[in-house]
Amino acid sequence: MQNQKLRLYGFNNLTKSLSFNIYDICYAKTVEDRKSYIEYIDEQYNSERLTNILRDVTNTIGASILNISKQDYDPQGASVTILISEEEVPLFAIDQSCNKGIITPIPDTVVAHLDKSHLTVHTYPESHPYSGLSTFRVDIDVSTCGEISPLKALEALINSFDSDIITVDYKVRGFTRDTDGTKHFIDHKITSIQDYIPEEIKQNYNMIDTNVYQEKIFHTKMQLKNFKLDDYLFNIQASDLTDEEKSHISSLIRLEMDEIFYGRNFE
Repeated sequence: MQNQKLRLYGFNNLTKSLSFNIYDICYAKTVEDRKSYIEYIDEQYNSERLTNILRDVTNTIGASILNISKQDYDPQGASVTILISEEEVPLFAIDQSCNKGIITPIPDTVVAHLDKSHLTVHTYPESHPYSGLSTFRVDIDVSTCGEISPLKALEALINSFDSDIITVDYKVRGFTRDTDGTKHFIDHKITSIQDYIPEEIKQNYNMIDTNVYQEKIFHTKMQLKNFKLDDYLFNIQASDLTDEEKSHISSLIRLEMDEIFYGRNFE
């Protein structure tokens, strides 16, 4: 936008929001295997691990934790909410309901409240009723104000999950004023979310952008280019399958990826 740093009047009131969705696909041959996969993935990405991922993201974007609320659900799924600040807040100024990220074993300690800066994650494990496919979805939202940027979290988030399909939305909302009183509706240059994704990650994905520049809305979809069948099989190996079975399962996986990527059913 401008080469020199903006001199603002008061706080930077721009809100920068990043919504990040990943899909991880698996093939489990039997009903029992599909049930076991859901239990496995639910344990692998329980609220404790998700909390640690969001802690790392908080450090990556240079924010401070004010409060954490987390929950595992029955029969499956988990959620974590982290309230953050751009700078460390003195203890005397922190609301007494906040825990500074120190989780106590008391289940009713805190009900999360959201401020202008927060991180949330929700998981959604599910399976097809008869095809053998299971899909694990993670939704993560990173919303910041001030100078910290959620775009810095992209690489860490992508590397934290096995991601077959990724959708990312980024939007800048509101305005902030400089010392002359002029409104600024964005405080950084951006042409695409892809600008903030490392090349070594991008080369593994087919990518599509849908951007509305005048509204400061950016959308990127990513689909894994190539996969090894063994990486998608639960409790079996490709060597245990016939060529016909391998071809059939590979087709199912690719179709599932295509349908999620394009957001519509092909069959």
